[in-house]
Amino acid sequence: MSVKYNVVERGKPGDIEAPKKYYPSILSSGRVTLRQISQTVSQMSTLSSADTMAVLEALLTVIPQELSRGNIVELGDFGNFWLRTETEGTATPEEVRAVHIKGVLPRFNAGKEFKKVLDTIEFVKTSEPAAPQE
Repeated sequence: MSVKYNVVERGKPGDIEAPKKYYPSILSSGRVTLRQISQTVSQMSTLSSADTMAVLEALLTVIPQELSRGNIVELGDFGNFWLRTETEGTATPEEVRAVHIKGVLPRFNAGKEFKKVLDTIEFVKTSEPAAPQE
């Protein structure tokens, strides 16, 4: 499998005086919808596309529900989802309150099989010009 990338010039955040550098940036080759994934999975199994879609829709409902209960969602060799918080610190442990949690972000850690696929990616430089980024 190959993934295309282009070259982008970026400055150092917060330091406009720092020299800009050039970095590889992955280009999307398109999008795959849930329906398309459902059809692909149904071709690999004995389930119909509608049955597969129902299972995927249920999974997409259950994962956020379990995360909102404070659970880590383990999906075997695919990987794990969990929540991370953006917080403000306090001077003492006694001062810490829920109001110091400013945001919640979902996180994902790829499992063994997922990582194996990622290790097989070949990167191909494209000649498409990149839009300048700050």
